Amino acid sequence: MDRKILKFIDKYVKEINESNAAIFLGAGFSVDSGCINWKELLEDIAEDLGLDIEKESDLISLAQYHKNTLGNRSQINQLILNSYGGKDISENHRILARLPISTFWTTNYDSLIEDSLKEIKKIPDVKYTNAHLSQTEPKRDSIIYKMHGDRNHSNDTIILKEDYEEYHVKYAPFITALNGDLITKTFLFIGFSFSDPNLNYILSRMKVDYGNDTQKTHYALMKKVAKEQNEDEGDFIYRETKQKLLIDDLRRYNIQVLEIDSYKTITNILRNIEKKINRSNVFISGSAVDYGDFKEEKSVNFIENLSKQLIRKGYNIVSGFGLGVGSYVIKGALEEIYLKSKTINDNRLLLRPFPQGIENEKSRVELWKKYRKDMISRVGISIFIFGNKIGENTEIIEASGVLEEFKIAHDNNNIIIPIGCTGGASKTIWNIINNDFESYFKNSSNKLKQLFQKFNHNYEKEDELINDIINFIDITVKK
Repeated sequence: MDRKILKFIDKYVKEINESNAAIFLGAGFSVDSGCINWKELLEDIAEDLGLDIEKESDLISLAQYHKNTLGNRSQINQLILNSYGGKDISENHRILARLPISTFWTTNYDSLIEDSLKEIKKIPDVKYTNAHLSQTEPKRDSIIYKMHGDRNHSNDTIILKEDYEEYHVKYAPFITALNGDLITKTFLFIGFSFSDPNLNYILSRMKVDYGNDTQKTHYALMKKVAKEQNEDEGDFIYRETKQKLLIDDLRRYNIQVLEIDSYKTITNILRNIEKKINRSNVFISGSAVDYGDFKEEKSVNFIENLSKQLIRKGYNIVSGFGLGVGSYVIKGALEEIYLKSKTINDNRLLLRPFPQGIENEKSRVELWKKYRKDMISRVGISIFIFGNKIGENTEIIEASGVLEEFKIAHDNNNIIIPIGCTGGASKTIWNIINNDFESYFKNSSNKLKQLFQKFNHNYEKEDELINDIINFIDITVKK
């Protein structure tokens, strides 16, 4: 990944963390899910009109010609309804849904972005009519502005030339809303060709009204023109030149284009954004019916003060209420959050207590596994402490749930920090990593290795252990 893209990722993550980020999705973003582009949508219509779709570039006029000929748009409406439903959610959609972004704009008719949000129990507030703009979905997590409509109301979708001609009058509130977001948020355009008349109109009006100096810088991912098989060299050079001119022109609107070699790069970029976002989120895994050599008072102080220090250092905590651990994590975190802000900030502490009272063991195991995967999908760092429980014969045994969380954290490429000296499953995890340290911490420094070794030795003072944990996190996050 080149330096320009890495620099963008750092900037965009900062905007996300400050709640200033927005996403604009074009048709290209849904291709991996099986959605067709406009040329494919209108191919049969072009043939009915006696035209060759490969020779047509003004597809808006093509759709209009069809309505003019038939006197209505019913065939187009049916094509939209048939072509953009029942599609699979792509990995890119899932990553976007997991990111803490509350504003999405799209010209797409499909429901993939809202479906991906619902899949992880987020609440989308979908808006594709003027009336929707004045309504608010209760407890919404994200707003999705579908400025060209929705497939389920295909008669109102924007596709004809006359739709575009009337848009600035009929859908003026959408233009106003997009104007406001473009002024206040940093947009990332994905899968967009910048040939849409509505967006170009809005961008041009903003340039006239506000000038370049006061506008936000926005970003767009754009695949480089590649020479197609058997393509004439002159045609390739023509397309390449045209793309360069478009990229230069977008600078007038403070849109920086990030050129990519393939669409797979989009997934890599989104994964890197998610990884950096999650590196601020720490999952503390553990349970304890017995604190062993740590003793109860020392253990309680350790857990509470570790949570306080993580919050103080700017990290957010995710907790699942592990027995003998979770309540002290919560207490320490809440004390520090309230000390600083005098209010409870839900973004700093995410609580996911496991559902209790499920008698069917198979159902309980499956549900708890989903809970664990959900919690750990939100973090980039997992700390393991203690990890014991009472077995069937009342003896103290390793906590299988903590070991399962270790496996999930490893599958999610978390930074894994097992505090072996606390015993239980955490010591087992420490041994597993210690025996194959380089595969868990590639190209690690001697200092990191030394800190990891200390995690398996007894500490006289819990503050010293906490400082070593924080130093270990700082080193790995900055790598």
